[in-house]
Amino acid sequence: MEKLLLESTLEAIQNGLVVAIQDMGAAGLTCSSSEMAGKTGVGIEIDVALVPQRESGMSPYEIMLSESQERMLIITKPADFENLQRIFLKWGLEAVIIGSVCDDGFLTVKNSGQVVARIPAVALVLGGQAPVYTREISFPEDLKKAREVEMSGFPEISDYSNVLCQLLQSPNIVSKRSIYRHYDHMVKIATLVEPGSDAAVLKINGSDKAVALSTDCNSRYCWLDPYEGSMGAVAEAARNVACTGAKPLAITNCLNFGNPYKSDVYWYFSEAIRGMSDACRFFGIPVTGGNVSFYNESPAGAVFPTPVIGMLGLLTDYDRAINHYFKQIGDAIYLLGPDSTEIGGSEFLKIIHKKICGYPPKVHLEQEVALHGLMTDLCGKGIIQSAHDCSEGGMLVNLAECCFAPDGKNLGVIIDYHPKDRKDIAYFGETHGRIIISLKPEFGQELQSLALSMSIMCRHLGYVAGNDFIVNDDVRVSVSYLRKLWEGKDFA
Repeated sequence: MEKLLLESTLEAIQNGLVVAIQDMGAAGLTCSSSEMAGKTGVGIEIDVALVPQRESGMSPYEIMLSESQERMLIITKPADFENLQRIFLKWGLEAVIIGSVCDDGFLTVKNSGQVVARIPAVALVLGGQAPVYTREISFPEDLKKAREVEMSGFPEISDYSNVLCQLLQSPNIVSKRSIYRHYDHMVKIATLVEPGSDAAVLKINGSDKAVALSTDCNSRYCWLDPYEGSMGAVAEAARNVACTGAKPLAITNCLNFGNPYKSDVYWYFSEAIRGMSDACRFFGIPVTGGNVSFYNESPAGAVFPTPVIGMLGLLTDYDRAINHYFKQIGDAIYLLGPDSTEIGGSEFLKIIHKKICGYPPKVHLEQEVALHGLMTDLCGKGIIQSAHDCSEGGMLVNLAECCFAPDGKNLGVIIDYHPKDRKDIAYFGETHGRIIISLKPEFGQELQSLALSMSIMCRHLGYVAGNDFIVNDDVRVSVSYLRKLWEGKDFA
């Protein structure tokens, strides 16, 4: 039914039969009709007795608030209605007149001609005269203590191979194939980059374009600092889209929090909205829609604040789309962006030290925008073979993920990388604004020049090699063993 509605709606729009249109989501006819009237100051009159109903005996109240899916509210010129109706009938759908636009600025609801509700339309529209509530907020009692933990209090790691193996088995890092393989990810055979990479890429049939899609959120970051954590969710989602060569364009969201009547939960919520808003304004990315889910609690307390960001990006040439895994032995590996100097809120602290503490990585929005531009240039020129956002688990975990091709082929690495500060922070820290790329060695100088022109750090890490994962004298383990850990029991 959804597919039929989409096709008939597109055909009606293409034939110039639609003056205005809105889908029916939350609050059904109440929301869609009042918003369409309130945004332009006109009025709308509806007779609920004319609305098609599957259930008999529904009251006007129920009809106006029903959230039945697969429905559109369309404004059309009276002379165009028969042609519009003909299109919907062709697709097996109903199209009926339920009211009209008027000039009184009111939303008027009738039932068989009798007025049952009448209210100024603008009063129903957010941003119009809707009431604004400022709830009590308070800083969470347990957060100050968690933030005060210093990295100097944790001992240096002696066995980096063991740490890498443990992190690759973390639920937040381990392969998600056991989940996404249950769903059809090859719709219309348009999928160019499949699940498992930084973002999915789908070709737009009939054009050279493709769209990239990613979802992101680190709830530990948002618990430790909801402002930075939410900015980080937007930045990482944009970075994941950029890793395919796409330009980030728009977001949707799914905001998950506890009881908003609790002052500390409302503080998390308000700070998360502020962070998401600031990041989107800086990137010039609109929030096209979203969802808020409150009261996510158990007797143990509220869930961590989890503002999930869904990002959409556009590639103008689908042939330039790239994925995250290494392609051939001998390719050079580079790190775009700074070395990691932050460890707060990391997977490393959670898995190895059993702590969720410190401050999450700070987001530097100017550097993120520059990184997006560099990735667009690199992909457009066909310089790079692969790109992978350096995030959860840090550099070594993300290097390992690049070794696992989806066809089952494994490629190793030889990394010569000597950080100035603590190795555990450099290896497993999750500083924002970093991407691991691979390319043919002859393009190294061009890469360095482009990165320098955009003031982006660019460090040569090493090369794609045979069967082993080798990092300095600290890590030496077979890639097949790492992959077995990462894929888990489901792939035995």
